[in-house]
Amino acid sequence: MGRVVTNLKITNKTDLDNVRAGTLLEADVRSVEIEALVDTGASQLVLPEDVVQRLGVPYEGTKPARDARGIIVEVPWVGGLFIEILGRTMTCDALVVPVGATPLIGQIPLEGCDLVVDPKSREVRTNPDHPDMPIFDLMAVA
Repeated sequence: MGRVVTNLKITNKTDLDNVRAGTLLEADVRSVEIEALVDTGASQLVLPEDVVQRLGVPYEGTKPARDARGIIVEVPWVGGLFIEILGRTMTCDALVVPVGATPLIGQIPLEGCDLVVDPKSREVRTNPDHPDMPIFDLMAVA
């Protein structure tokens, strides 16, 4: 399929909550826009440490993750992220990798924003079945 990259906006969710509460000015919200590799073989959002530092979100601990070599390693993670891809948003966590590593968008953010990868054009697109807004499947009957 080749490389698929897309723009990703990441914002500190606590900052957004503090703006709503009136305790922080909108101009002080920490946010970054980066280009990220879309990796349909990955599950999580993965961000380099310098991006996480710019956002000012605290580390929550470590999680086991399988790296590209197939080895299980303990990786730091952060929560409290509000992301936007192609105008679709969600809150999520991210695994943290060393400075200089490629940011990755895995399946959880893709599903959470109801996005699909077009292998022919190598583009991320909104789900054509739900062009106006994300639609999610419930696996239980209410």
